[in-house]
Amino acid sequence: MGFGIKITRHLASGALFGIALASGTAHASSCDRSVVALRGDWGQANFSIEVADDPGERAQGLMNRDQMARNAGMLFIYDQPQVVAFWMRNTLIPLDMIFVDQAGLVLAIHENAIPLDETPIPGGQGVQFVLEVNGGIAALFGISVGSQVQHPGIDQNLALWACESQ
Repeated sequence: MGFGIKITRHLASGALFGIALASGTAHASSCDRSVVALRGDWGQANFSIEVADDPGERAQGLMNRDQMARNAGMLFIYDQPQVVAFWMRNTLIPLDMIFVDQAGLVLAIHENAIPLDETPIPGGQGVQFVLEVNGGIAALFGISVGSQVQHPGIDQNLALWACESQ
């Protein structure tokens, strides 16, 4: 793995949840399919991810896992923007669900989804990507509606935060 979460703003604590911190300004980086980056007024965070981009992978999601590394997540990619709803069937760990549009704009966040709960969690309309991370991470970092996502799965002609050219 080797990828960690990187926050690019200076925080009072030198160690936050075992995550490397650095001060500086968020900037575009070369995209790697196994990494998703988020940025906003709060700073920047990078997550090592698995991609779920076909119906079988999306249906399985993070089910039946009893743990996930702090810097990990799963990015669900849909072919086009749509209305989506998730649930926590057979999901054993609490998750934050970050709903993202086709340009990489965070539209909605559902924090601390309850393990094993089958209540639908709507993401709203126009969702093309959903990032699932450990429950509590969005609040810990200050990730909010309006934050931007960078990943090569986002159409780079539409991306608010495009990947650098190789």
